Amino acid sequence: MSTGPVRGAVEALLFVAGEPLPASRMAQILGVSEAVVRKALEELAQACRAPGRGIELVEVAGGWQLVTRPEYSRAVEELLQPRRQALSRAALETLAIIAYRQPVTRAEIEAIRGVQSDAGLRALLERGLVREVGRKEAPGRPILYGTTPLFLQQFGLRDLSELPPPSTFAAGAGPGPEQPAGAGDTATPSGSHPDAEPQPGTPPVPRAAS
Repeated sequence: MSTGPVRGAVEALLFVAGEPLPASRMAQILGVSEAVVRKALEELAQACRAPGRGIELVEVAGGWQLVTRPEYSRAVEELLQPRRQALSRAALETLAIIAYRQPVTRAEIEAIRGVQSDAGLRALLERGLVREVGRKEAPGRPILYGTTPLFLQQFGLRDLSELPPPSTFAAGAGPGPEQPAGAGDTATPSGSHPDAEPQPGTPPVPRAAS
């Protein structure tokens, strides 16, 4: 394959993936070297920067993904708004604690918040933003929780080292404005729930390559 066909194939893979796709995986699928794939990614990223393009190529959560450009977030949110209700403030507070203190137990979360966190934790587990990562070596061996690759993806982070200061995270609300190309079920602001906090559209972190 020459660079042109590889670039087209890479774009097709990224479009249908709906989640970050590592360069190594694309190279394996296409039967070319990772260096060739990375060259194609550079060319595709450059092409997406052209004026009038609605998507861009970003490196996030250990892979590459096509996402909608931030300036079109309002239109995207309008389309996706009815799909899913926003997380409550309690869930967002719980998510912030897990993000910065992981691995952490439910009891530790509740000690920090001062209230029970069952509902918020359950919502985060259902959304796939957090997961069980083990058990603490303590009486009862309580479950430890941590964030998932989906958390990195929705917040536009390559890894946890890119987390902003906790105060910035708390002041924000949820995933950034860009949506995966071809994805129609990403969380969006509902604006109707009494405890609702903004989701996509109010980025809590600087958009670091995402």
